Amino acid sequence: MLSYDLMQPTLDFDPFEATIHTVREAICSRKVTCRQITEAFLARIVAINPIINAVICLNPKVLEEADAIDDALADGHNPGALVGVPVLLKDNFNTINMKTTGGCRALKDLQASDDAKVVKLLKNAGAVILGKANMHEMALEGLSVSSLGGQTLNPYDLTRTPGGSSGGSGAAVAASLCVFATGTDTVNSLRSPASANRY
Repeated sequence: MLSYDLMQPTLDFDPFEATIHTVREAICSRKVTCRQITEAFLARIVAINPIINAVICLNPKVLEEADAIDDALADGHNPGALVGVPVLLKDNFNTINMKTTGGCRALKDLQASDDAKVVKLLKNAGAVILGKANMHEMALEGLSVSSLGGQTLNPYDLTRTPGGSSGGSGAAVAASLCVFATGTDTVNSLRSPASANRY
């Protein structure tokens, strides 16, 4: 599920540690293409994710979606506030082209019939959905370990917790596997990863 036959592209713009604004500006100014940015993040995920286990699956249509954004820009269409910005979704956000499992092996084949409202808004703003981030199974605790995705590790110290339940999202952002990621919070599911996954 995490295999793309890609080499890390050489770009005039460094997308890692970049902000939403600088990525959007680089794409809109045609310094780089959306596809180049997307390929750079996919290659980084393929290289780094086996160490920290933050990403549970990749969007099988992500390169097609990046190409569509480049085509729209070339045709002069309004790019949207998040055009070309790579994002990972916590695996409890419904998507029509990826399973939504909550990290639970028993739900590994669960396919939503529609995108969640947040996902629709992200897509309408031009964001590129790279894939899904691991999470603590069913968001029930704060360690980010799941029966489907295994244990997510803190990218700054593999012996420390990444927090949870949005620990996959927090670890992915900290490791520059995406520009930003979504999370959900019942008790401490956002604040814990934000605090834990820092240098």
